[in-house]
Amino acid sequence: MDLAKELRHIPDFPHKGIDFIDITTVLKKADAFRETIDQMAALVRDMPYDLIIGAESRGFILGAPLAYATGRGFAPVRKQGKLPSVTIKAQYALEYGSDSLEIHVDAIQPGMKVLVVDDLLATGGTALANCQLVEALGGQVAGVLFFIELIGLGGRERLDGYPVLSLVQVRENPV
Repeated sequence: MDLAKELRHIPDFPHKGIDFIDITTVLKKADAFRETIDQMAALVRDMPYDLIIGAESRGFILGAPLAYATGRGFAPVRKQGKLPSVTIKAQYALEYGSDSLEIHVDAIQPGMKVLVVDDLLATGGTALANCQLVEALGGQVAGVLFFIELIGLGGRERLDGYPVLSLVQVRENPV
């Protein structure tokens, strides 16, 4: 199945000049969603890792079923103040300002190999913050896996030093 054809492009969302790639068109079709998880699992089949982490919300949507499909555990990464136990935080830059992500301090044990999963690689800020959380807890980033990679926004370069994998590559083409 050509998953790129299943995606919906929404011009000028959330801001003028942005071509938003909507994955809900894949998620609502059982066969396309299953194919997405199966293809992501195939990409990491030979990669040694112990745990998957994913940032809310689309990292949850893809990371949790991928963890199930590959027989691994899943740990959520959330916006500040959303997790109920002791956390650590990583900040990352946004277009205007910054934001932060948190993970429970007991989610990753020292030496664990962790796969970071998200829906989209653009500039790489969120993914890099996830990698920093893994390393701050003594884990090792086994790889960073995306459903979609926007080529030309510098995300892969920003994640230099980490294995980066993606199912669908889209050349950034502002509307």
